[in-house]
Amino acid sequence: AWVLAGPALLIRTGTTMYPFLMTFYNSLFNLSLFKSGNGKFVGLGNYTKMLGDDKFIQSLEFTLIFTAASMVFHLILGIGLALMLNQKFRGKKLLRTVSLLPWAMPMVVVGIAARWAFNGQYGLVNDFIRWFVPGFHYDWLVNSDSARIAVIAVDLWKDIPFFAILVLSGLQFISADIYESARMDGAGPIRSFFSITLPLITRNLLTLGIFFTTWRLTSFDVVYSMTAGGPGNATSLLAYRISMEAFSMLNLGYASAIA
Repeated sequence: AWVLAGPALLIRTGTTMYPFLMTFYNSLFNLSLFKSGNGKFVGLGNYTKMLGDDKFIQSLEFTLIFTAASMVFHLILGIGLALMLNQKFRGKKLLRTVSLLPWAMPMVVVGIAARWAFNGQYGLVNDFIRWFVPGFHYDWLVNSDSARIAVIAVDLWKDIPFFAILVLSGLQFISADIYESARMDGAGPIRSFFSITLPLITRNLLTLGIFFTTWRLTSFDVVYSMTAGGPGNATSLLAYRISMEAFSMLNLGYASAIA
């Protein structure tokens, strides 16, 4: 068994553990090409530096907010969309296909389009709001709080359809006989959802939650293409901060410590 599993284990060790260990090793050195002492062993110096780095702390704060808010709305809106797509109506297959279009688009393209959509002067978002509130004007990507909201909203618009389709696949395996029995016992739609649907898709949601949370924690492209971490450092996610430290500031040791 070990002979058969050996090649796969060696590949996983080489492609996973080696980069991980090398990143930790690099984090113990001053590998800054712009500062003196390049290559000097600093021990935990890069880690203690993070505690006083406002940019890192702000990136960590927004990453946690981004991940938590994104997952809460993924669950609420994703389950809602999945339930809607699970209903019987004409054009259901077409609607399922159309709902996946945002997910099929590259995030960089979505981020660039969103940057135009949230523009304060000629953006699509302000133009839509002016249909209901004449004269409305707001610079979404200039204010820190609204810029964060915009980034989270774009992330949700992009990935909720994919989340919903995966939840829908779990709903397809729930027998209609169970709902029929519940209706005969007097259960309404709400009671059926909490007593039948939700318990039977809990494992699906747990698995999806693990993967989607991991993807949120490592998100980079939405910030890179939409806000470049601004205004200031308000929308800088950890992955974006690592990229800036490593490839813009050429501070590889500190970037490795953050990673």
